Amino acid sequence: MYRFSIDGEEWILRFAPHATFEAEEKEVIFKSILKIEKNLTSFTHGEAFLVDDKNIGIIIFKVERVPSFIISVCNIVPRERCYFN
Repeated sequence: MYRFSIDGEEWILRFAPHATFEAEEKEVIFKSILKIEKNLTSFTHGEAFLVDDKNIGIIIFKVERVPSFIISVCNIVPRERCYFN
């Protein structure tokens, strides 16, 4: 779990308990969130979004705003399992 602040609001980045993430993956995920932090304030409660990282694949996030500002990492789709049209 990571804590960070955007425009005075305290956010939490947490990882889904059903998926396992290596320490290196967690660092990459956290750094990717920091790159898009200004866009996070535009997401409403319950919305999901994807981040494409060239090293680990597609990262799936879910935003919760009630009772706290939480971004959950739901899963990672490895690059070798991504199919694009």
